[in-house]
Amino acid sequence: MPERPTTPAARAGLVADTALALLAERGMRGLTHRAVDDAAGLPHGSTSNVARTRQALLELAVRRLADREERVLALQDLPAPREGTDALLDALALTVHRALTQNRDLTLARYELALEATRRPELRAHFDTAGARFRTHLTALVTALGSPSPDRHALTLTAWADGLLLSCVAGSYHAEPPTLPDIRADLGEIIKGMLGTRPAE
Repeated sequence: MPERPTTPAARAGLVADTALALLAERGMRGLTHRAVDDAAGLPHGSTSNVARTRQALLELAVRRLADREERVLALQDLPAPREGTDALLDALALTVHRALTQNRDLTLARYELALEATRRPELRAHFDTAGARFRTHLTALVTALGSPSPDRHALTLTAWADGLLLSCVAGSYHAEPPTLPDIRADLGEIIKGMLGTRPAE
């Protein structure tokens, strides 16, 4: 059982983390205030005190997801393009591989929330605001690489990564996910096509 949180912020963090874990394990229908209380080892009613409505609970989960994925992706800590494309490709590939392997449950929770956001306009706004962090970093990165169309190329990289993750976490490739070298090779080919140059091998 998790250690009982002693501050409101710690309790909100535990509730949010537990909500994400339940989304990955049970899907959207398995996420209830009572289920969060039980899974987190909290007295019944604790989750309602943190997030009174289901919408508030989902918004809390989205904000926590953004914080955790930002740490996993760590785009702001990637090598600068001036340090060489080789090092950048290594770091980007490792970032995608982490999302696919050790952070698989977090990726599953993100897809659950993304689908729910298509049905809840009020959640869509929170989800899009959280995603803007990633888009800003990625657009700056491809700009620094010399992309002639940074917004379009940022979308291309995002779509490739999302498609890969969905196929290998929940789709037909779940039993045979790509290796780290495979992911790096894919990224090299994509960036080569974008820039019209051959990235370092």
